[in-house]
Amino acid sequence: MFERKRAARIGGLLSLSLLFFGLQQWLLTGERHGQNEQRVLVADNSGAGSLNLLAQSAPRTAITPTQQYYKAWRIIKEGYYDQKYNGQDWNRWEHHYDGKLKTSDDAHKGIETMLASLSDPYTRFLDRDAFDEEKSQIEAHLFGVGMQLGMNKGHKVVVIAPIEGTPASKANVQPGDEITEVDGKPVTGQSLDVVVKQIRGAINTPVSITFMRKTERRKVELHRAEIPIRAIASTEKLPDNIGYIRLDSFISQKANREMRESLKKLADCDGLIIDLRNNPGGLLANAIDIASMLLLKKSTIVSTIDSDGYKNSTPATGEPLTRQPLVVLINGGSASASEILSGALRDNNRAKLVGQKSFGKGLVQAINRLEDGSGINVTIARYVTPNDTDIHKVGIVPDYKVDLKEADYTSGKGPWWIDVNYSSFKHQPADGKDIQLSKAIEVMKDQIHKTTDTTASATTSTPKN
Repeated sequence: MFERKRAARIGGLLSLSLLFFGLQQWLLTGERHGQNEQRVLVADNSGAGSLNLLAQSAPRTAITPTQQYYKAWRIIKEGYYDQKYNGQDWNRWEHHYDGKLKTSDDAHKGIETMLASLSDPYTRFLDRDAFDEEKSQIEAHLFGVGMQLGMNKGHKVVVIAPIEGTPASKANVQPGDEITEVDGKPVTGQSLDVVVKQIRGAINTPVSITFMRKTERRKVELHRAEIPIRAIASTEKLPDNIGYIRLDSFISQKANREMRESLKKLADCDGLIIDLRNNPGGLLANAIDIASMLLLKKSTIVSTIDSDGYKNSTPATGEPLTRQPLVVLINGGSASASEILSGALRDNNRAKLVGQKSFGKGLVQAINRLEDGSGINVTIARYVTPNDTDIHKVGIVPDYKVDLKEADYTSGKGPWWIDVNYSSFKHQPADGKDIQLSKAIEVMKDQIHKTTDTTASATTSTPKN
């Protein structure tokens, strides 16, 4: 019985909404490709050697609104991690809307109401657009013009950065450019989400955007194209031969491959800083794979506990790709998979943590596709770190705490890529203004010094008698 349930629960740790974290919204303007393709998204959380089910095709099936609702009810009944269902008898929902669901919209509203009764923000209904968006992030495919956008204090939509090699970059769109019109229509008074949706569209279709740069007004026609989605935002060498990797998200299937490439580039550094600040998480499989690149074989990475109370521990596999000293940066926006990696590295005495207490999300979700293209994310398990620490709603406290005040952000001393004033877009990791990163560098230098001393002691020859 357990093996059948476990096989059905191969699930993924999804990212929390990006709108939730940080001081700016990092949105890629784009349209998903192949929206009519029917897919079931299943993220593997059983470790290496498991079934490759990430994009298993599912046939198109006609289903009534009542059947749609019942399927959602049954998914919760069989897979939800807390069999107390928030103190209610889950059977009461089975026939709650019998005879009342006439359309798909009726079914969706019924499902949303039913899921809300669990009071679990991570078990939620996804309409078709939200489901496609999640799928696009996992498959690392996005089609648009290639801009990261934000809204400043003056409620103006501005370009945070164009993405290299995209239509926006080729059109010389610059950080700080204000968007005033999309297809000739003013964006004044509209939310960032609305503006992004206006810019989205099918691949190879045009969109006209009017930019303001200081006093210069410029209208540009851009043709939407495939936009590269990268999990690794920065890979570079800092002074004193310290490597720096900023990992933005674990959601893309390519995240582990990108990490391998970054580790290879920085293999000759004396130590590595991995920046997980404002990283909201992603696929559990990616967190496990990346942890295996850094930990000794058979080191425990994470343990999941399902609705039956069964504890399944996942060990690191293979030999580590590097044994360099490690420091990991975290903050309140570091959640889910970020906390799994951070907890695994610290509990195995592999890294020191610097920054602020992490978000505190110790739950695992599975992605479930419904027949009409919508879906539901369902919490199927909770997890604990290698030392059996439950971090849910608690978070991970770093070894070296560096709190940030509002004044630190406004003066540019926060994470180097964040500018709350949207006035300076040229900060770099090595410019010394990011006080949490500066502390991480200080800790890394100390780690390198200790490692050098230990190595020197170990290689000292014993005097002959």
